[in-house]
Amino acid sequence: MSIRHGLLALLERGPRYGSQLRTEFESRTGSTWPLNVGQVYTTLSRLERDGLVVQDDEDDQGHALYAITDGGRTELRNWFETPVDRSSPPRDELAIKLAMAVGAPGVDIRAVIQSQRHHTVKAMQDYTRLKAQALTDVPADRDEVAWLLVLEQLIFQAEAEARWLDHCESRLVRLAEAAATEPEPEPRAPSRGPARAPARTPARLGRPRGRA
Repeated sequence: MSIRHGLLALLERGPRYGSQLRTEFESRTGSTWPLNVGQVYTTLSRLERDGLVVQDDEDDQGHALYAITDGGRTELRNWFETPVDRSSPPRDELAIKLAMAVGAPGVDIRAVIQSQRHHTVKAMQDYTRLKAQALTDVPADRDEVAWLLVLEQLIFQAEAEARWLDHCESRLVRLAEAAATEPEPEPRAPSRGPARAPARTPARLGRPRGRA
C-alpha cells in the first residue's frame, strides 16, 4: 500500500495535520491497513524533503498543518495514471509456505492446505457479512464508497485464494496417483568387471645346467 501517495491524495483536499491524516486514511480504507501517527509523520517528513508537501501553518490548537505543493500534485497525477506494476509482485507468505512444504520431511502439505482453506473461507464470509451490512443503506459519502471498493477487493482476493488452494490440492492428488501407478524399475543385473588375465605360473627355480 502506497502510504506516500495516499497521504498526498488526502492533502489535495486541503491542509491537514498528522493525526487527522491517519484518521481519514483509515476511514477511507476501513482500517484495513492501520497506520500509527509516527508512521504518518515519518512519511510527511520524507514528502517535505522531496518538495511534495510543505508545512503550511498551524490550526487553532497548535497542530502543524501540511499542504501539498505543485510538485506533489504532479506526483499524485502520475500515480493515478500509472498502472500498478505486477512484474515484481510482493512476496506472498502462503505461496512461499506451500512451495517449501513440497517434499519437506514430516510435513503433511494437504493438511497445510486444508487449514489455510478453512481460514480463507472464514475470512471471505466475514468480508461478505461486512459488505451486506454496509449495503443496508445507500453509501452516504465518498469514504463509504471507498470502503466498499476495498472490501470487495478483499472478497475477490479471498475467493481467488480459495480456488488456488483447491487447485493445489488437486495437483498433489494427481501427482500422488501418478506416482502410485508408475511401474517400479526392473532391478539391474550386477555388472561384470573386466576379465582378469590368468596368473602366470612362476618358473621353477634351479641351478643352471652346465654343458655336457
